[in-house]
Amino acid sequence: MPEGPELHLASHFVNKECRGLVFSGCVEKSPVSRNPEVPFESSAYHISALARGKELRLTLSPLPGAQPPREPLALVFRFGMTGSFQLAPSDVLPPHAHLRFYTAPSGPRLALCFVDIRRFGHWELGGEWQPGRGPCVLLEYEQFRENVLRNLADKAFDRPICEALLDQRFFNGIGNYLRAEILHRLRIPPFEKARTVLEALQQRRLSPELTLSQKIKAKLQNPDLLELCHSVPKEVVQLGGRGYGPESGEEDFAA
Repeated sequence: MPEGPELHLASHFVNKECRGLVFSGCVEKSPVSRNPEVPFESSAYHISALARGKELRLTLSPLPGAQPPREPLALVFRFGMTGSFQLAPSDVLPPHAHLRFYTAPSGPRLALCFVDIRRFGHWELGGEWQPGRGPCVLLEYEQFRENVLRNLADKAFDRPICEALLDQRFFNGIGNYLRAEILHRLRIPPFEKARTVLEALQQRRLSPELTLSQKIKAKLQNPDLLELCHSVPKEVVQLGGRGYGPESGEEDFAA
């Protein structure tokens, strides 16, 4: 299932592949998708993407002079189990392409497609991040850390740490493989009470006698759980790729 790093890689993919492309016409939805229609039409528009935790915002921005005149439209995607974006020739659409954005007919026509084999992915109009999701573990680390440590009285932290790490109110972007890697690196028993694990971080203080470089080195060598919730997803992003979904030449396992 796509987690925070895959959503960020997907946003990088969209921004890289769509840079310089002009899209036009209507947005096309597959008839089998239960997601909402996208009431957008423009003679010329650009597409850009931004990820936050387990969500991705796609913005459709009409170019100056485009017809009909209209404001930009934003969509927020959650990828479910198998969601991804692919750019393909318009006459060879990938299977399970449930939302399609077509380039202008002035050159070889391409389609940016939201592909979702299992159809658990979802998009919403308006561009608002889902209410209740906490700060992004990748892009909003300081706010993320503060949000967790400030709310340790919440009943979510009565649960085992392996369950609390999936609560998107506090760990927006963390999913199954990330929590497993984080707990493994720290040798934390997965069923240890979350509050017991996290309260210890409130007491963590580095010696004031250390220099700044020594403090940075100490943190890098002995990161705590919240620091790993930030650094491990960053490691995944640095591996590159275009995010979740079969790469070119990989088998489609839908069957």
